[in-house]
Parts: sequence; structure tokens; C-alpha cells
Amino acid sequence: MADGSNVTMTGASRTGFPPRTARPRHRWGEPWLAAVAGAFTLAQLVLVRPDLGLGWDETVYVSQVSGHVPAAFFSAPRARGISLLAAPIASWSDSTVLLRVYLAVLSGLGLYFALRVWRAHVMPRVLALAGALFASLWVTLFYGPQAMPNYWVAVGALACVGCVVRVRTNAGDRAAWWGVFAGAALMAWMRPMDAVYVVLPLLVLALRRPRLLAVLVAGLLAGAGEWVIEAYMSYGGLAQRLSDASRIQGGLGLHLAVVDQLRSLGGRTLCRPCTGPAPNPAVTLWWFALPVLAALGAVAAVRARRALPVLLPLACAVTAAVPYLFLIGYAAPRFLLPAYALLALPVAHGLAHLLRAPTRGSARTVAVSLVAACLAAHLAVQYVVLEHTLRGSAAHRDNWSRTASALHTLGVRPPCLLSGYEAVPIAFYTGCGSAQTGGHDASTTAAALTRAAHRTTVAVLAQPGDRPPAYARAWSMEQAGVLYAYVAPLVRQGR
Repeated sequence: MADGSNVTMTGASRTGFPPRTARPRHRWGEPWLAAVAGAFTLAQLVLVRPDLGLGWDETVYVSQVSGHVPAAFFSAPRARGISLLAAPIASWSDSTVLLRVYLAVLSGLGLYFALRVWRAHVMPRVLALAGALFASLWVTLFYGPQAMPNYWVAVGALACVGCVVRVRTNAGDRAAWWGVFAGAALMAWMRPMDAVYVVLPLLVLALRRPRLLAVLVAGLLAGAGEWVIEAYMSYGGLAQRLSDASRIQGGLGLHLAVVDQLRSLGGRTLCRPCTGPAPNPAVTLWWFALPVLAALGAVAAVRARRALPVLLPLACAVTAAVPYLFLIGYAAPRFLLPAYALLALPVAHGLAHLLRAPTRGSARTVAVSLVAACLAAHLAVQYVVLEHTLRGSAAHRDNWSRTASALHTLGVRPPCLLSGYEAVPIAFYTGCGSAQTGGHDASTTAAALTRAAHRTTVAVLAQPGDRPPAYARAWSMEQAGVLYAYVAPLVRQGR
């Protein structure tokens, strides 16, 4: 199989693809790809900062493997892949900084190996540009060091699609066959339903290739196996778990969420309900440029008669984005990370085509200058949105930490149980368990909480002005940061 590591540049400068007849030496990695992955890891550590506290969903995932806090309720849509990925650190250390550094390094390595899969089909500099475009998005930088699954679905998608392209070219490429299996398994391990949407074009392509179809399905089953088994053990069966997951996500159906995703680009990590104006056009311009540049890259690839390495990731990006643009009624930027990772390849080809189109004179200088200026402006916008997102996220986490400190002062210490407003993340920061009687995280009843109050420390959190539940109205009300805590009598007697 031709490899893109040391290909001759003859004939490649116009297409962005390695020549078909090149026979390069095998190398451990491309310097361009290593530079992109290293810069991505460094940017996470410098810009996102390892001391950023854990977010709401992170506390749920990390609590499943933590040796320091009880496991939070695990709702039907969630999968345990990211919990197990964090386990080598979270199982023995409660250091957020250590966990962030570990995930930042791991995410850089994941990006490097996912890009390296493509080196036989995409020229190194175009491939590095694709990696840089994806890695420089604020949403990629923000979620790279977080204990969240979406980035890892994106990495798995990029690797899986690249390996499918490789086995289509050379059926004897054993490493690529394993890559197809591992990429599909990684996606399904993290988010089973996302994995299904990503691989739909691959499954269609594999209908006449039984071996490829079998490997793809085996990878999906290997990754989602635990999720399916857990469905029967804890959620009343697979159909019930899928139904519960749909209900929690607002009911899967026809919902036009394109505008919601647009609103979230300004730094809203969860847009539910998604109201308010759209961000400044300068913040969203890159989003509208994506399909244009991807289409340009696809046209260039078809003309070069090397369509598969561009059209296949483009098709998978479309199917990955469909549920989050048209099937759910809210938005979060992280949902589209797999689509962004796959779109980066055709977009990079489109940009490379723009730079190569004018071949001489001042026209080429103007084209290069315009593209460079646009990319510089794009990076500046991404940095501004990232800083805005970090400030808002840090403020929420600081509030949870202050509330936890106030609860400790009130005598609410482990072993303890919290319920009520934002009880899930605050319980993690306090070292308590959490239980809710309603909502998406409903896991107990009022009677059960009342009984628990006779044998352990229980507190119900409420916002100022909100009434406590009936079972807690006789409990002592105390100020706990910006919230009120209704503390069970057992704690009051023990103070």
C-alpha cells in the first residue's frame, strides 16, 4: 500500500493526495502531525488550565470510578466508556489537576494516532492542516481535557473512517482492519447511539464486503456490549433503556435544532432551553464556511479521481450531525465534535485547493494572504469564545465549591446525602451521595429520603424563594453559599 510519509511531491502538489505509485519508507510518525498533536496538548494545559473544577456531567462520570465519593445516579443515555478512561487516575486520586493533565496528554495522543491513520491517502501538510483546524476550535480545546465522551467519539470516528479507506485500498493491511474494529468500538464504548449514526455510510459501503461489514458490526458490539448488558440488568431491557434515553433527551423526533446549535456557538455549553439572540456574526462565520469549504474540497477530490478519502468522511460527518441538528430539541456544541473532526479533512482539502488555484504572480500572493488572514481571525475568535466559556464555567464550579464548604460548616459531611437544586455536582464537591425524587435523575422517593434522614446526614438544597419539598419543611433552613439547605434533624442534633 502506498504510504504518505515520504512520497515524491511530483503530481501531488495539485491534488493534495500522495501519488498512487509512491513507495515510501515506513516511519513512526509525521513531524507535522506530532507538532499539531503536541501543540493541542500544550494549548489545553495553558489555555483551559488544569485547575478548572469538574462540570456537572463530569461529576457523574468520575463518581462512577472514584474512591472518594459515592457514585451518582447514571441515567439511561449515558455510557461508561469515559468513566473507565478516567479510572486510572480517578480511582485513586481526587486531584482534578492530575486528571486534567492525564486527559490532555491522552487527547493529544489520540489526535495524533487518528490523523496518522490517513497518512497514506492525504499529503502530510494537508493532513496537519485538518488536524490543526479541528484542534483549534474552542469546543475541541475545552472538552479535550474533560471527562466527557464526545471528543473520544470524534477521535474514534476519524480513525475508523480512515482505516476503512485503507482496507478499501489494500485488503491485506492487517493494522487497518484492527483500526476499523478499534475505532468502532471506541465510539460505541463512549456513546453507542452516536457510533451508529457515524458508521451508517460505512455500513452501506460494506454491504458488498462481508468481511468489512463483520468487522464494523463486531466493533460496535464490543464497544456497546456493556451498555446493552446493563440495559437488561438495570433499566428493564434494551427497548426500555432506549425509550428512557429518548425521553430524557426531550423525545427524539423531528426538531429543527440548527438555530439552537448556532446560538450555542457563543460559548453556551448546554443550550436547554435555547433562547436569546444568536452570537455576533463574527463568532458564527466559520460555521457557515464549513459546508462551503467541504464542498470545494469534495469537488477537487472528485476531479483528482481520489474521491473516497474526502467523500467518505464528509458523508459520515453529515450522518453524525443529523440527530443533533434535526432530531433533538436542544443543543450543546460538544455534540457536533465528531462531525467537526470528520469535516476537517474535506475542509483542509478545500483550503489547499484555494491556495493552489492561482499558480503564479500576484494572484497567488493575494490568495495566500487572504486565507492566512482569515485563519488568523478564526483563531482569534476561537480564543475569545474559549475565554468567555471558561469564565462562565469556572464561576459555576466556584459556586458549587463554596456551597460545599458551607455545607461542611453546617455539619453536612460524608457519609451524607443531598437532594434538590443542583444536588448532583454539589454532592460530588461535598463528598456526599445524591438522590432526586423527580426529573431526569430521579432515583428515589420522598419516603425513602425521609427514612434515610434517620440514619445518615441528609440535606435538601433550594434556591432563595423556592419552597422545600413537604418532607423537609420541618427541617432547619440554613444559608449555604447562594443557596439554602434544609438540614435533617439528625445533623442538627449532632452539632
